[in-house]
Amino acid sequence: MTSGFARMVIVGVTGALLLAACSGETASPPDDGGGAPSPRSAPRGTSETSASPELSSELSVSASGWATDFSRYEVPLNEFLSGGPGKDGIPAIDEPKFQPIAEVDWLEDPEPVIAFGVGDEWRAYPIQILMWHEIVNDTVADTPVAVTFCPLCHTAIVFDRTVDGQVLDFGVSGNLRHSDLVMYDRLTESWWQQATGRGIVGAYTGTALEFLPSQLISWQQFRELHPDGVVLSRDTGHIRSYGSNPYAGYDKVDSNPFLLDDWTLIDGRLNPKVRIVGVVIDGAEVAYPLPDLAEVGIVNDTVGGEPIVVLWVPGTVSGLGAPTVAGGEEVGTAVVFSRQAVDGSVLEFETAGDAGMRDTVTGSTWTLDGIAIDGPLAGERLDPIPNDQPFWFAWAIFRPDTTIWQP
Repeated sequence: MTSGFARMVIVGVTGALLLAACSGETASPPDDGGGAPSPRSAPRGTSETSASPELSSELSVSASGWATDFSRYEVPLNEFLSGGPGKDGIPAIDEPKFQPIAEVDWLEDPEPVIAFGVGDEWRAYPIQILMWHEIVNDTVADTPVAVTFCPLCHTAIVFDRTVDGQVLDFGVSGNLRHSDLVMYDRLTESWWQQATGRGIVGAYTGTALEFLPSQLISWQQFRELHPDGVVLSRDTGHIRSYGSNPYAGYDKVDSNPFLLDDWTLIDGRLNPKVRIVGVVIDGAEVAYPLPDLAEVGIVNDTVGGEPIVVLWVPGTVSGLGAPTVAGGEEVGTAVVFSRQAVDGSVLEFETAGDAGMRDTVTGSTWTLDGIAIDGPLAGERLDPIPNDQPFWFAWAIFRPDTTIWQP
């Protein structure tokens, strides 16, 4: 039976989803003269078709208006649910604009941003914007990327959007599977599971996107680490209530997820919405509960044969707790790196307060960016490990064989 609180969450989030799709007017970006298809258009070379009657009877969402090859799929078609808005009802950002740090006066120190960089080029993608758009198609230092965020699962993941030499653009399908965002590519209109980066319906079924290392850190931490970085602008071409949180109260650790198609999928080893740090290396899957990491501060571990370090740091709030993104409870965050130094030696780490961490082998101090700032290894950089910080229920549904790290 659904609890009273869960019913209130469902009603509130349903309204939020519709609000995200429909609030305010949508400002059309100026025509660049290039004739590029709009996000609501079928991609060139395709025609809008519907699934066959047989497949339509299996689908639990509408196939109308989709150019997807519904004869190819690897998951049951009845597992999809409508999230409220239809295809592109939540508009992805396709032409992102950025501001220098010095020009940004609308972010508060503790609110979360997705930090992503290639070389010395770093960008912050505020959760207060991604909450309303869920996908940013961007190119960073010549690397085409999709920066994605699903508020219902708290999955914040960056993908390389190049597949077999083809750069894909992604949009929001309007559908969910196991409460998680289902993306689609505009070339073939295949459907992709955001939590796993895997094509699950259409021409790209069975294809996996490459996860790229990113960090979910506070705005203050991003400024300190990357003073020359830039920030995704609120000038998105759409009118949204940036800074407000339409999912207020959704992050209660013992509350049930929204629009989950099968409640038996919830893994009871942890409360559904405990935040975890999820790491997958060579098929080995480990979940590090954020509250436990906060107790110990740092973990030296080995996953899939790779020695890693997981460092918890305070200062980041939950973007899903309060009516504003910046007003949530402090939950902290974590960063993950390989412990293997450039010379091949394996380091052991301990916390070093605000400085980050210190390796006990050489005494060098390392920042949250994995860069040694003093000691014998000064100037060296640890390899970042791709990871995610989702709610437990989402991680466990898509990775049921995961191990839970315990202190």
